[in-house]
Amino acid sequence: MALICKFMAKILQQRGAPCYNWFAHTYCHKEISWSPHNRDTAIWRGFRSTLRLVMEATKCKVGDGQETMNHILLRCKLAQAIWAKLGVQDLASSSIGAGDLLCSQQSRARHGTKWHVFFTSCIVALWNARNAQVGNLTIDRVGQRQVITAVNGQFPGPMLEARDGDAVVVHVVNYSPYNITIHWHGVLQRLSGWADGPSMVSQCPIRPGGATYTYRFNVTGQEGTLWWHAHVSFLRATVYGALLIRPGPDEPHYPFPTPYGEATLLLGEWWNASVVDVERQAMLTGGPPNNSVALTINGMPSGYELAVRHGEIYLLRLVNAALSYQLFFKVAGHAFTVVAADACYTDPYDTDVIVLAPGQTVDALMHANASPGRYYMAAQVYQSVANATYTTTTTGLLRYEHDAAAAAGMSMIMMPSMPAFKDSATAQDFYGRLTGLLRDGKPTVPLHVDTRMLVTYGLGIAPCMPTQTLCNRTRGSVAASMNNVSFQLPKAMSLLEARMRGNADGVYTRDFPDRPPVMFDFTNGSMSSNRSVMLTSKGTRVRRLRFNTTVEVVLQNTAILGSENHPLHLHGFNFYVLAQGAGNFNARTAVRSYNLVNPQQRNTVAVPAGGWAVIRFTADNPGVWVMHCHLDAHLPFGLAMAFEVDDGPTPDTVLPPPPPDYPQC
Repeated sequence: MALICKFMAKILQQRGAPCYNWFAHTYCHKEISWSPHNRDTAIWRGFRSTLRLVMEATKCKVGDGQETMNHILLRCKLAQAIWAKLGVQDLASSSIGAGDLLCSQQSRARHGTKWHVFFTSCIVALWNARNAQVGNLTIDRVGQRQVITAVNGQFPGPMLEARDGDAVVVHVVNYSPYNITIHWHGVLQRLSGWADGPSMVSQCPIRPGGATYTYRFNVTGQEGTLWWHAHVSFLRATVYGALLIRPGPDEPHYPFPTPYGEATLLLGEWWNASVVDVERQAMLTGGPPNNSVALTINGMPSGYELAVRHGEIYLLRLVNAALSYQLFFKVAGHAFTVVAADACYTDPYDTDVIVLAPGQTVDALMHANASPGRYYMAAQVYQSVANATYTTTTTGLLRYEHDAAAAAGMSMIMMPSMPAFKDSATAQDFYGRLTGLLRDGKPTVPLHVDTRMLVTYGLGIAPCMPTQTLCNRTRGSVAASMNNVSFQLPKAMSLLEARMRGNADGVYTRDFPDRPPVMFDFTNGSMSSNRSVMLTSKGTRVRRLRFNTTVEVVLQNTAILGSENHPLHLHGFNFYVLAQGAGNFNARTAVRSYNLVNPQQRNTVAVPAGGWAVIRFTADNPGVWVMHCHLDAHLPFGLAMAFEVDDGPTPDTVLPPPPPDYPQC
């Protein structure tokens, strides 16, 4: 509740000291933390529940990015309904600002010492209602105005911050014309699988027209940079934002030097088209989607600027939110020390280039010790497909403060020397050098393995479906599969709801294979002429796991329709990356390279083109958890599978039932 006092301070800034000092002295320690008396806590909770009824009865759009804070808190339809409940609607409408309403003698005389509790409940409810909306936004990025789906009128969406141990509550209202879900990428969702977000896996989508769903989960045992994004269609191209988890009170410091400042850099893509239409066209033709027209840094193809102070250390929080490409990232004249990946601390690793696959995050320290001036930062496509020609780069500017020439725009701007677009050696060197940071009291690699799987994945061919009206019937449609199963999402009920119901309706089957049906030379491109390995089967097949078993999965890339680096993301777990290599996996030789001491932990692994990776995790989180390629074009074609993890033996290892507002199909 610390943010309440910060928010109140903003409201009261222009009101004068006496009123705010009274509020801070009564309810805030050092003006930053909310500390209501026990009696007022009960009032707060009781009144908050009645506010929810008012908000549910008053279906109105609170804000659209054009509105002022005073309009949102005092004069919009929803605000008027809430203040009317307290009998101060006329006063709210006539107040110049929210601070005047809080400090008014009339309100305090009417409600006495309870007034400030009522007021704070109302403004938090109103602000939460405003800050949870998915709708349309029109912006210009590459010389063309484009209508996009965005959250709170922002692109990228708002950055969320929490501390290890916090409970997170996000109310989502869908004013867009599309179905929507939100996935909290990398959040472990311990016993909160209903909030994970992948459409038709953990929930049915939130419908257009103002439908709502409240995501509730705890962030426990996690620190670092994660992110959130839409998990329906290509909508995550514009519906995404950062999720920062800071150290909790029990261990308040980073395991690295405290930075002077920090910057969050979201690397993405931009289409001069509706991204939903881009995906629909690909599905109709059965071929790949059209390429984006630009890469972006914090939503901008160019023009992003970061000001730094000479001699200071900064923490860069990097997120690859792109749909289609791995990226190299560099800053001219500067080097990095990588300290975390996917919100898991790493041994400090010094490098001048960072590589991120879609879905991955990296935290890196950067020492601003170059000669004061201006320096380009650049994000460039790493292209692992042999015959691909998409080689786009985007730039931002790093500028030193108090440098007159830089401030005047007169100093020369240095461009970083980037790797070649197809520099796989640099990419694999970066991935291979990361190791996990050993910390007392933290989990270590499980050495005993209960379940071993060999999962091949890649692209293949399937017959055109009747709905694919532009598909070449002779050639067929691109299909993607894992162990030759092209994953099909259910249509009537989510997998997690089906699990709760005992799968009585046969929504899925529990027969996902532990090995591919046919063993062949997986990385031999000439196998594309062999129809027996190209044709895939379709199904909603999951792998059931007993609670608390240790699972080792060999992820083997195939070259049936060409070889490329696939980032595979596992929901609900972090896993250890024990080893990676080129060619076909050979257990006898590969085991010698296993790192069982300090392997990196991840939630998304970039499996090398024409190679393999070995991951290991403990299935201690009951629910249904999807593992899928984070190249978004591959997911609707079927490059996914799911694990169904049984409940444990005790009440605290059993998945609770879904929340009351759980969306239905």
